[in-house]
Amino acid sequence: MRSVANLPVAILATAGLLAACEEPPEVEPDTEGALQAPVNADEPHHDELGEVDFQVTCAEDVREDFDRAVALVHHMMYAEAQAAFQEIAEADSECAMAHWGIAKTLYQPMWPSRPGQAERDRGWERTRMARELGPGNQREEALLVATESFFQDPEVDEYWPRIQRWASAMEEAYRAHPDDDEVAAFYGLAVMARGQTTDDPVGHNAEAAEILADVLEREPLHPGAIHYTIHADDVTGRASENLSVVNRYSDIAPSTPHALHMPSHIYVRLGDWPEVIEWNRRSAQAALRHPVGDAVSFHHIHALDYKLYGYLQQGNDERAREVLDEALGTGPYQEDFNSAFHLAIMPARFAVERRAWDEAAELEPRQPDYLAWDRYFWPEALSWYARGLGAVHTGDVEGAQEAEARMIELRDAASEAGEEAFSTYIEVDRLILSGRIAHAEGNADEAVALTREAAELERSVEKHPITPGALLPPDEALGDLLADLARPADALAAFEAGLDVWPKRYHSLIGAARAARDAGETDRAQAHYATLLEVADGSAVERPGVEEARQAATYN
Repeated sequence: MRSVANLPVAILATAGLLAACEEPPEVEPDTEGALQAPVNADEPHHDELGEVDFQVTCAEDVREDFDRAVALVHHMMYAEAQAAFQEIAEADSECAMAHWGIAKTLYQPMWPSRPGQAERDRGWERTRMARELGPGNQREEALLVATESFFQDPEVDEYWPRIQRWASAMEEAYRAHPDDDEVAAFYGLAVMARGQTTDDPVGHNAEAAEILADVLEREPLHPGAIHYTIHADDVTGRASENLSVVNRYSDIAPSTPHALHMPSHIYVRLGDWPEVIEWNRRSAQAALRHPVGDAVSFHHIHALDYKLYGYLQQGNDERAREVLDEALGTGPYQEDFNSAFHLAIMPARFAVERRAWDEAAELEPRQPDYLAWDRYFWPEALSWYARGLGAVHTGDVEGAQEAEARMIELRDAASEAGEEAFSTYIEVDRLILSGRIAHAEGNADEAVALTREAAELERSVEKHPITPGALLPPDEALGDLLADLARPADALAAFEAGLDVWPKRYHSLIGAARAARDAGETDRAQAHYATLLEVADGSAVERPGVEEARQAATYN
């Protein structure tokens, strides 16, 4: 087994990935309240990537570089992997799998990015080049067939049927080569990707985790097996399944932005906000050293959104504002769904989590204007959702109805594009907003029914890995509504249902404490207040709930 060590600068420089050799901006470390991740001082820490031994049938002098390129794919550093495979193709003109590798970087199964016509054409062309050169053995043939199946008929604008074809072909490859680490790792990823469009995503993730466990037993430092295991556990009920794997990821790739970010997918589900903040501090800094052409990698703002979420759950609005300012003051970001999502949700999150409804009502959708917003239904809908919530809470029912109407248009556009999950996410939020509009119009029963419907609909889908959490979780929204309707016992049940899935959320905790207090459930109120004090940052004096919790603890 070869160790994938330092990636040559020549590979990173290909395709302008070092952005004209400009030095990335210096970022001061954010160490307040941070938990330092373990680092072995006896080992070098410069672009380690883990252990991959692909055994590609190409020239011997490119095999180590090929292993590095495959490791980058497993780390979902697709732009850099593509540049690495391109350099291999130039170094060994007979290497069929280099062209397979380039095609492999043009679709990202766990991300919301979708290959356009140019990418589909290029992927099909590269698989044709690989086919002409000829894979060197049966397992390379099986991997090529799988990628070919994704890119066939490139003129057809579809995504999920391509994922299904790729997953089916990877299943055939896995059946033929069950003990091959690369085949098994990619098949584990395929099982999860296929599960995103089924009624049982958790079951698919559990199946993937079992496949990946076999890889980790053979090679504990395999980057794909570690990375995809974390994704497999980023679903309801699985967060604690493989905690021993989580921190191992950064140990094998301490300079790779996405590796530094991934542990936070689990810590978000556990409500461990200091860990969420620290991992994403490190990830965001690392991402600035990995530009994409002249643009900032979306890995930077992806990490900052998770970091923002962590500070907001602690009630630390001052630090959260610093993170938001950093995100919006950096750029331009690369053109991608991920960039659009985080640029839309972060200002919305900052307003809604603070219940700053005046700010929410003033949010401008489709910003910044350098992104191709017509492609991004769900991100735009998030801006309208927050704007609508702000409007209805400040008495502007007409403005809220305008926001809801636009959300309906975006929901339908997502559905027509075959993105049923995005359509469902939008509809969940639309139902919550509609419920608030009904409440404002004096229709309490309708308001509760609509918000309950949102909560039930959300349970039919899993959280998308792009986001640390909903802008306003339906159970929390239902608790807020029931509290406003002076139904504290029902509100308490709603808040606690939300906390069962998303523990230690600030507003769910303070809402549950107040509802329990008003319902005469003193012990439960004290328990929720105590948890809030545990998670709230000491400097969060602007949030009235923190002082309320302190007073409750004093009276106890």
